[in-house]
Amino acid sequence: MAVQNQPSEEMYLVVINDEEQYSIWREDRSVPAGWRAIGRRGTRAECLQHIEDVWTDMRPLSLRKRMADNAARDLS
Repeated sequence: MAVQNQPSEEMYLVVINDEEQYSIWREDRSVPAGWRAIGRRGTRAECLQHIEDVWTDMRPLSLRKRMADNAARDLS
Protein backbone atom coordinates (compact mmCIF):
# COMPACT_ATOMS: atom_id res chain seq x y z
CA MET A 1 0.00 0.00 0.00
CA ALA A 2 1.44 3.36 -1.04
CA VAL A 3 1.64 6.12 1.50
CA GLN A 4 -0.07 9.23 0.23
CA ASN A 5 1.51 12.54 1.01
CA GLN A 6 -0.78 14.69 3.06
CA PRO A 7 -0.89 18.25 1.74
CA SER A 8 0.70 20.59 4.22
CA GLU A 9 -1.59 23.10 5.86
CA GLU A 10 -1.65 26.41 4.03
CA MET A 11 0.36 29.13 5.65
CA TYR A 12 -0.85 32.69 6.05
CA LEU A 13 0.53 36.12 6.81
CA VAL A 14 -1.05 38.69 9.09
CA VAL A 15 -1.45 41.92 7.14
CA ILE A 16 -2.47 45.43 8.14
CA ASN A 17 -3.61 48.47 6.16
CA ASP A 18 -3.11 52.20 6.68
CA GLU A 19 -6.25 52.34 8.83
CA GLU A 20 -4.67 49.71 11.15
CA GLN A 21 -7.24 47.09 10.20
CA TYR A 22 -5.97 43.51 10.25
CA SER A 23 -6.55 40.57 7.96
CA ILE A 24 -4.85 37.38 6.85
CA TRP A 25 -3.45 36.60 3.42
CA ARG A 26 -2.20 33.36 1.96
CA GLU A 27 1.57 33.29 2.08
CA ASP A 28 1.89 32.06 -1.52
CA ARG A 29 0.15 35.16 -2.90
CA SER A 30 1.36 38.72 -3.27
CA VAL A 31 0.10 41.04 -0.57
CA PRO A 32 -2.48 43.36 -2.21
CA ALA A 33 -1.95 47.08 -2.63
CA GLY A 34 -2.78 49.04 0.49
CA TRP A 35 -1.77 46.21 2.82
CA ARG A 36 1.56 45.20 4.32
CA ALA A 37 2.73 42.08 6.13
CA ILE A 38 3.58 42.66 9.79
CA GLY A 39 5.97 39.73 10.12
CA ARG A 40 3.57 37.20 11.63
CA ARG A 41 3.27 33.91 9.72
CA GLY A 42 1.38 30.76 10.66
CA THR A 43 -1.62 28.60 10.08
CA ARG A 44 -4.95 30.25 9.53
CA ALA A 45 -5.95 29.58 13.13
CA GLU A 46 -2.65 30.92 14.50
CA CYS A 47 -2.90 34.11 12.47
CA LEU A 48 -6.52 34.69 13.44
CA GLN A 49 -5.62 34.14 17.10
CA HIS A 50 -2.83 36.70 16.83
CA ILE A 51 -5.26 39.22 15.33
CA GLU A 52 -7.75 38.56 18.12
CA ASP A 53 -4.99 39.16 20.68
CA VAL A 54 -3.66 42.43 19.23
CA TRP A 55 -6.60 44.11 17.49
CA THR A 56 -8.37 45.45 20.54
CA ASP A 57 -9.90 48.57 18.99
CA MET A 58 -11.82 47.84 15.79
CA ARG A 59 -12.29 51.48 14.87
CA PRO A 60 -10.28 52.64 11.84
CA LEU A 61 -7.27 54.82 12.66
CA SER A 62 -8.80 57.90 11.02
CA LEU A 63 -11.87 57.62 13.24
CA ARG A 64 -9.78 57.17 16.40
CA LYS A 65 -7.75 60.28 15.50
CA ARG A 66 -10.87 62.32 14.76
CA MET A 67 -12.47 61.28 18.05
CA ALA A 68 -9.28 62.14 19.98
CA ASP A 69 -9.13 65.56 18.30
CA ASN A 70 -12.77 66.22 19.18
CA ALA A 71 -12.21 65.15 22.78
CA ALA A 72 -9.17 67.44 23.07
CA ARG A 73 -11.18 70.38 21.70
CA ASP A 74 -13.98 69.69 24.16
CA LEU A 75 -11.48 69.85 27.04
CA SER A 76 -10.06 73.22 26.01
